[in-house]
Amino acid sequence: MTVDEVSLSAELSDLGARPASAEVAEYAVWLGDDALILAQQLGAWISRAPELEEDVALANIALDLLGHARSLLRYAGSWDDRTEDDLAYWRDEPAFRSVWLFEQPNGDFAQTIARQLAASVYWFELYTRLQESSDATLAAVAAKAVKEIEYHRDHAVQWTLRLAGGTDESRTRMLRAVADVWPYVDELFRDEPLTDGLAESGVAVRPSSLRDGFDAVIGAVFAEAEIDVPTTFVSAGGGRRGSHAAPLGYLLAEMQVLARQHPGATW
Repeated sequence: MTVDEVSLSAELSDLGARPASAEVAEYAVWLGDDALILAQQLGAWISRAPELEEDVALANIALDLLGHARSLLRYAGSWDDRTEDDLAYWRDEPAFRSVWLFEQPNGDFAQTIARQLAASVYWFELYTRLQESSDATLAAVAAKAVKEIEYHRDHAVQWTLRLAGGTDESRTRMLRAVADVWPYVDELFRDEPLTDGLAESGVAVRPSSLRDGFDAVIGAVFAEAEIDVPTTFVSAGGGRRGSHAAPLGYLLAEMQVLARQHPGATW
């Protein structure tokens, strides 16, 4: 556990962290699952990144996201006396609530960067707003997370510009990566009955309200990189309702295998 995670855990304890309702707990699961799944994806790059510095950078980003996931899932689980490990390792695929963007395979490095760009710009908009949540715990998590997400966003922007403005090969791969990733972006901004209700009470942020800020940042980055915003098909999505892209099952099998084969093991 990092110093920041220890600090945040103490803050949550001081707040007597327990969701006010099952709906607040479910919202925390949504946010926690997104972070957990992308953290698992990025961990696969360790020792496989195109340069040593990126091994470290992607590992650190993955650890930041894992910290966000732990805080959110711990908070969510306190509603019905489940631990963060219960939620991470002992739910089956239909019980996860991550959106399809985070479930997409790493692909090559350009595809991972395109996914990171969309994810980090979205999260920065979300956590900036969520700091004002009427739920003190979600506001505290967001205040801690947004500082780390700002670095993640800068990392993705710089690599997008570097790949798009590099060799013919790197530009071709970056353009293909953006085209492959962008159909999954729309799901991030779809309003659901849960977020509508929680937004009314000031707990959550309505996803559709984040789209303008996201588009403005992406538009500026793509303009500098001379990339057109894709206008291809939009994926069906459905992750918030437990309908997932095929890759999630493989990812969970790898992530959960040790806990399920050796339940209760410690070392």
